[in-house]
Amino acid sequence: MKTAIGQFNTVETYLHLGPDGTAVPLEVNESFWQDLTSGAFAHLGPGRLVSTYDFGEDWASWEQHPAGEEVVVLISGAIQFVLEVDDGERKVELDQPGQFLIVPRGAWHTANIARLAKVLFITPGEGTRHRPRV
Repeated sequence: MKTAIGQFNTVETYLHLGPDGTAVPLEVNESFWQDLTSGAFAHLGPGRLVSTYDFGEDWASWEQHPAGEEVVVLISGAIQFVLEVDDGERKVELDQPGQFLIVPRGAWHTANIARLAKVLFITPGEGTRHRPRV
């Protein structure tokens, strides 16, 4: 696989980090999530997706990553993660740039926004599930 050389933005282009050391940019377009869940990127093999998001309001859903632990790094703002773990619900505040959270494999999680936040995610995207927040 040929290495892509150029400038990329983690909002518009996710980065797939493969177990063999590859780094493949993936354009985020209208069909990205459907393509991801349907196996259109299966040729890349297992790995992690690197992306960034800006959040101005609480998440509307919960998510779960059965393929591995997710790393969440606060770039700016303040955000509270709520995790469902074996011994109950845990809340983790990130309010200083550079703070990070490791979401355990398979833990359902959501977020509350305390102050407009920019967050970097390193996610084992394979098999990710969502459910509505009630």
